[in-house]
Amino acid sequence: MMLLNCDMGESFGAWTLGLDAQVMPLIDCANIACGFHAGDPGVMRKTVELALASDVRIGAHPAYPDLVGFGRRSLACSSEEIADLLHYQIGALQGVCAAQGGRVDYVKPHGALYNDMMANPTVLRAVLAAVARYDATLPLVVLAMGDNRAVQALAAEYGVTLWFESFADRAYQADGSLVSRRLPGAVHHDVETIVAQALTLAQGRPLTAIDGSTLHVKSDTLCVHGDNVAALEAVQRIRAALASA
Repeated sequence: MMLLNCDMGESFGAWTLGLDAQVMPLIDCANIACGFHAGDPGVMRKTVELALASDVRIGAHPAYPDLVGFGRRSLACSSEEIADLLHYQIGALQGVCAAQGGRVDYVKPHGALYNDMMANPTVLRAVLAAVARYDATLPLVVLAMGDNRAVQALAAEYGVTLWFESFADRAYQADGSLVSRRLPGAVHHDVETIVAQALTLAQGRPLTAIDGSTLHVKSDTLCVHGDNVAALEAVQRIRAALASA
């Protein structure tokens, strides 16, 4: 069955974001913020506790250092800087996990870093090299697109395993890239639409891209969001639908 992953631990200080405690038992993999776009040491500890209690795999969710922009703005970082910010964040989360008897199981970049990685081979190479240097056994989560051959070839150079990811609540371009959040219709909010797209992806059926064309993507993991009551309902229904499919 397709793994469900969700971005977690994105509260910060006195500000609470997400329904982590309610969502955690419903998912397989938790992408935990590492402090650069959201999260702080206490939030990281509490989120790791929740994941371990529900036997959920823990993933590092590193980002550009952009708390104000929630990591959704691209920064002009060199390959060396990308390696440094990845190692710093993965290492921080691994330290929190180790203190509780857990470990980081995979890496999924966040926001603009994720998008830049998928659009720019230089950024992808920097991310792959950083993951390989830290621990080449950690899978890297990447976007499942219509043609994944170039991404697979780069990953093979570094010996890094890829987990291909699709999204239940995002609109797609014809090539399999995600429609920019700046554009209308980029994010699905209707629960029925989100659940239907999740089942379409899980069953390997084609999607309809934003231009009306047919798009085939094959993924290992499905990203779901549970940061509000409506989204929580969607996650609950997706979990139930996948279990009965």
